[in-house]
Amino acid sequence: MFLFNILVCTLCFTANVNAPQPDLSKKQSDPKYKMVWSDEFDYTGLPDAKRWSFDVDGNASGWGNNEAQYYTKDRIENAEVKDGNLTITAIKEDFQGKKYTSARLRTATKGDWLYGRMEIRAKLPDGRGMWPAIWMLPTDWKYGGWPASGEIDIMENVGYDPFVIVASAHTRSYNHVQGTQKNNKLNIADCYTNYHVYTLEWNASEYRVFVDDKLYFTFKNEGTGFKEWPFDQRFHLILNLAVGGNWGGKNGVDESIFPRAMVVDYVRVYQKE
Repeated sequence: MFLFNILVCTLCFTANVNAPQPDLSKKQSDPKYKMVWSDEFDYTGLPDAKRWSFDVDGNASGWGNNEAQYYTKDRIENAEVKDGNLTITAIKEDFQGKKYTSARLRTATKGDWLYGRMEIRAKLPDGRGMWPAIWMLPTDWKYGGWPASGEIDIMENVGYDPFVIVASAHTRSYNHVQGTQKNNKLNIADCYTNYHVYTLEWNASEYRVFVDDKLYFTFKNEGTGFKEWPFDQRFHLILNLAVGGNWGGKNGVDESIFPRAMVVDYVRVYQKE
């Protein structure tokens, strides 16, 4: 999601699954894992400032993907907690020189982890031009700027390629700019109408990405250094809904679909004891 568009690999699996709530009590009683951070969105108003910060604008500050939206801050029209959910909404409106508004939330300095299990239960927006993402960036940029310090994409979807969920890894050695990208995709036929649990399990030897506990992408530590494995530093979570951009806007934006929203039921982070 960061800076450049992602080229999707040709491997594909198909899943037609329901997304029942995980058994939280089982996870908490599992001796391997302990919950260390969560947001159940059991309040009303703006996202909890003790857990989330806003990234503002985008291209003007240098890290955009030529996206068409303006990312706003503390604007309930774009990021609202209500009825047990966080709703990130993209709106067609003129704002600060852009044609659309949306929100990008991050946990940096409020939730930063080295290894663990991250679970995000969400329902995605459909429509050409939509580009929702659940992903992670390094908090300290230990090995330098992107892609050297790494990026973990847990879930991305672009509306012109409906129902296709993509997971990716970005490192200095493995990135699409060099044609060496590492990623995979999974078809989820009801990702726009039902909630699904998007999960990352990350340890010192590899990380694995799941949808509803179905494994579909594994990225391994080759033991050859940070150029291949920068994932030995703390990362934070990002939730955002982009409009257009290098990848999401490849086939244009359908202006008739707005507003559109990504709805998040919960975010839960576990680490091993």
